[in-house]
Amino acid sequence: MIVKNNEELKILREGGKKLAAILNEVALRAVAGVSAKKLDVLAEKLILKAGGAPSFKGYKIRGAPIPYPGALCVSINDEIVHGLPTEKILKTGDIVGLDIGMLWPSGTSVEEAGFYTDTAITVLVGGGTNKLINETKKSLEMGIAQVRAGIHIGDIGHAIQKHLEKEGFGVIRELVGHGVGRAVHENPEIPNWGRRGTGPKLVEGTVIALEPMASEGGYKIKLADDGWTWVTCDRSRSAHFEHTLVVTKTGAEVLTNL
Repeated sequence: MIVKNNEELKILREGGKKLAAILNEVALRAVAGVSAKKLDVLAEKLILKAGGAPSFKGYKIRGAPIPYPGALCVSINDEIVHGLPTEKILKTGDIVGLDIGMLWPSGTSVEEAGFYTDTAITVLVGGGTNKLINETKKSLEMGIAQVRAGIHIGDIGHAIQKHLEKEGFGVIRELVGHGVGRAVHENPEIPNWGRRGTGPKLVEGTVIALEPMASEGGYKIKLADDGWTWVTCDRSRSAHFEHTLVVTKTGAEVLTNL
């Protein structure tokens, strides 16, 4: 696990707060009639204005036909994560996951570059309440409540899984939370399911991103033809929430809160 020092944590706090404000503004614009692409354009504009760089744009993974084309992931209904920000139009009643990452401050070299933070929210287009969204958000809060130095990673996954399954939702197992900071993805991996007392122990000063993902149906998923978007096999709708946080002796400090 990669431990951050006080100066690094100061930069992460500043970047996380800026990213939280950016996501909040983008989420307010996720209304019926707006395209995913328009939200992506707004997200990149706000990131650059804040002095950062979008961490997803240009990101490469093995097997994907193209690097990720946007600053914002827009995942609609049965799309779990990494939905491409295309010209698809949001409709009333859509469940839309918005996932965003930022390098802050941006630099011209590795030495000058800052740190990455990552956060996500799911919204119901048109407003109102939705149990899947509410309980997935609550599961993130329960996962965060487990965090402190010395606990096992399995303790986090257990809390998230227990809550979501109690509420009747499928817990996505193949996609996980992760360390974050100098890279978009660092060790450790943090599943959203597990058993208490299993897995590595968290270390004070480690920065991690928790991101529970749940579906109204089963937990089996597949990769769409675009090579990026993960969707539910049974076409059930899904939700995704994420915060970047630092592990402390007694708990967790969330870095991507407003």
